[in-house]
Amino acid sequence: MKVCGFTIVRNAIRFDYPVVESILSILPCVDEMVVAVGNSEDATLELIRSIDSPKIRIIETVWDDTLREGGRVLADETDKALAAIGPEFDWCFYIQADEVLHEKWIPVLKESMLWNLDRKDVQGLLFDYLHFYGSYGFLGDSRTWYRSEVRIIRNLPGMASWRDAQGFRLNGNKLLVMHSGAQLNHYGWVKNPRFQQEKQKHFHKLWHPDEWLQEHVAHADEFDYATIDSLKRFEGSHPAVMSDRINRLDWEFKFDTRKKQFNLSRGFLYRLEKITGYRPFEYRNFKLLK
Repeated sequence: MKVCGFTIVRNAIRFDYPVVESILSILPCVDEMVVAVGNSEDATLELIRSIDSPKIRIIETVWDDTLREGGRVLADETDKALAAIGPEFDWCFYIQADEVLHEKWIPVLKESMLWNLDRKDVQGLLFDYLHFYGSYGFLGDSRTWYRSEVRIIRNLPGMASWRDAQGFRLNGNKLLVMHSGAQLNHYGWVKNPRFQQEKQKHFHKLWHPDEWLQEHVAHADEFDYATIDSLKRFEGSHPAVMSDRINRLDWEFKFDTRKKQFNLSRGFLYRLEKITGYRPFEYRNFKLLK
């Protein structure tokens, strides 16, 4: 069994992405790691080159900033990285620059990929998600956050990134997947409020025209984390590769987890999910096999 990891990144330093931690976290699971480094305004390329691993293969790309509708440029870049993976690999392990794998899941994933290797009906493996918000001690726990997504895919012709690199489809069809048995930690909403606000101003350009940005993106110096609808405390451990970053935390975020900012319908759906575990009207970009 051969596995190739892949990811995309641009302006990682400017927007404080934990891309080094992200890459390091999955290196034990892969035989090679393709990193598509986009044309950046900072030293992102040098940052990736500084990672001491012979598994890493860098490809340099130029983002098409005219692909604004629906964040299509992210899928375009992801497809470039996927296309750079050789046919000798069985599985392709995609990870975004703000996602990190806890080391406790490494043996689980290796076993899952091996177990499903000969099941040709399995086109991908599904991960559950922990979405951190505001600091490393809080998790988003409402319908705002997706609960699961496909991050390991079979190396097949016709496989392509979907929408804004949310997931993947095969010849336009939803993937048939098994659960990987693992989780991914998503840290995209854990940054110093200054970095987060700068990221928001830039990131929305991947989806919307300038007129929309002027109307909808706040012209503030710092991001207001208090606008979130619902959070809960995180009681577990973080990946070991995140230790230095967590120790460098230089802002304070407090939140009363009893505080819920829902309208009537979303409040009902939130309570229903907490009681039953069922999420009505949930969008799934995959078909789960049994």
